[in-house]
Amino acid sequence: MKRPNEIAREEESMTTLVELTNAFEGIASMRIAQVKNEVLQSTKFFSELWQIYLQVRAGTSFSFGRDKSDTDFVDRELFIIITAEGGFSGDIDEKLVQLMLQDYQKEKQDIIVIGHHGSVQLAQRGISYKKYFKLPTKDQNINVTPIIREIQHYRTTKLFYQEYVSLMVQDVKRIELSAAVEEQGADAKPEEVISEATYIFEPSTYSVAAHLERSMMHIAVSQLILESKLAQYASRFRAMSLSRNRSEESRDELRMSYNRAKRRIKDERLKEVINGLKKAKLGTTP
Repeated sequence: MKRPNEIAREEESMTTLVELTNAFEGIASMRIAQVKNEVLQSTKFFSELWQIYLQVRAGTSFSFGRDKSDTDFVDRELFIIITAEGGFSGDIDEKLVQLMLQDYQKEKQDIIVIGHHGSVQLAQRGISYKKYFKLPTKDQNINVTPIIREIQHYRTTKLFYQEYVSLMVQDVKRIELSAAVEEQGADAKPEEVISEATYIFEPSTYSVAAHLERSMMHIAVSQLILESKLAQYASRFRAMSLSRNRSEESRDELRMSYNRAKRRIKDERLKEVINGLKKAKLGTTP
């Protein structure tokens, strides 16, 4: 049986763990609120761009901001998987990798990984990827230009990301980039007529449309990264919340064990005293 002082040290360690998980839970909650605000602001800006783009573009296809001379495409599909940078986001990254592997064929797709944890997950499975980018540490002014350049080399791009459903529920999703852009602007309604009859486009209407496409791709990819970070923070909040609850339960059990151990020692000492008194009484009996 453990001694009371040993149990007391374990209880102290568990109390420290409770405080740490509570602090991490609070940080995750704060970051969730910040990212939600960024998502709302970028959504509003995207809506304004989409209103202009719908009236400027020629045809109905989304050209990913390419120049007219861009005809040399990689004859493969690009997969972009957005994961956490570290390993404190629970099991959601593993679920995301499993979702991607359902569609992945080595001969047909190239993979770009965003987030160190995703690269580790793929390496453990023996799956190679073309490039790896760190998950942006900032939640504002995310630079996705290098990723956009890679996207423009492929005819189609599919993104795998984490979706924030609620504080305690997160999901994993896949979406084609062109569909993601269309989805972002689905509810936008033009408030002003913009055409070549009312505006001068320099150097050309096509160039302006291409610039808008690149801008909207920047926003759409940034949005999906923010959405993933939001889900990661929520997953971290949930993981820390569960850890805190388990730590508190363990601490309470240790406290009970400590009290039992102290009571057991007192009972043993009391028995020793009583037995001593009995022996002393027997020794003095004539």
